[in-house]
Amino acid sequence: MKRATHFSVQPGWRLLLSDMGLNPDHLLRLANLPADLFSRKEASITAAQYFGLWQAIETSAGIASLPLKVGAAISVEAFDPPIFASLCSANLNIAMQRLSAFKKLIGPMTLSVHAGLLKTSITLECYGSEGSIPRSLAMTELVFLTQLVRLGTRHRVIPLEVTVPEIPANAGEYVDYFGLSPKKGAAIRIVFSSQDGVRPFLTANEAMWAYFEPGLRKRLSSLDSTAKMSDRVRAVLLEGLPAGEYSIESVARHLAVSKRTLQRQLNEESTSFMDILNTTRQQLAQHYLSSPSVSQGEIAYLLGFQEVNSFIRAFKDWTGNTPSAYRHETVKARH
Repeated sequence: MKRATHFSVQPGWRLLLSDMGLNPDHLLRLANLPADLFSRKEASITAAQYFGLWQAIETSAGIASLPLKVGAAISVEAFDPPIFASLCSANLNIAMQRLSAFKKLIGPMTLSVHAGLLKTSITLECYGSEGSIPRSLAMTELVFLTQLVRLGTRHRVIPLEVTVPEIPANAGEYVDYFGLSPKKGAAIRIVFSSQDGVRPFLTANEAMWAYFEPGLRKRLSSLDSTAKMSDRVRAVLLEGLPAGEYSIESVARHLAVSKRTLQRQLNEESTSFMDILNTTRQQLAQHYLSSPSVSQGEIAYLLGFQEVNSFIRAFKDWTGNTPSAYRHETVKARH
């Protein structure tokens, strides 16, 4: 299955963040993203930038309450085209199948849907981040899916099951929202009854779906053809570094191009393989250092360094700071 390496940024993001009481410009600065990102035509971000932006949102809004803030702020005006198109569906089952097909246009994640005789099960998986995803992201996605169904049916649909890797501290608020207690588990999953799976969407509009579908299909078919080689290399490195597969030869092999072609195309984009490798290592290092549970030795291994001292020297070259000092500053900024 093709995975997108870059994701479109919709103007509705600014509206959604503003409705949540957040400052979009501040969030872009916090995530080290261009100031005009939300207003630029056809703007896009990589998986690493997506998770970086989400981390900035989480830092500003607070981990425990962020998913519910997103749920309360969701409006049709703030939806990306794939999500708006899903609301045009006849019911939950069709909406989730359509959203599953186009989810990768929105962000670095996949949606698996199984509509059975007794229930409809929806499982979410993220990619492009070898570390743990932002803690609030899993719950936010399940709140979002529930809100989508409730918007479509104009009915307070209550899931049969909600499973996330981590239960928020304010669990009672999520019991009130979902109508049941979320449970802890390895998967990110929500389950609805078969009755709710076919409950009619009052927002159904096949004419609107027919309008959206060709454009969405075209975007799906050109996921990689429009991606820069540097973005494709970065996506391969994000997956390959922890497995020790980060040589230019292995990356070229993964992308089905010769080493010479890879170097030439990167040169045309005014970059080099080593520049991308170092930038990707730095981004991953900063991500891992934000988690106190990952030791410097583990980070060095995950980034492909033979010893910890090599990682420490490299990190200081990248940032002018030691990993320990960076981790201390990051933790301090959160409190």
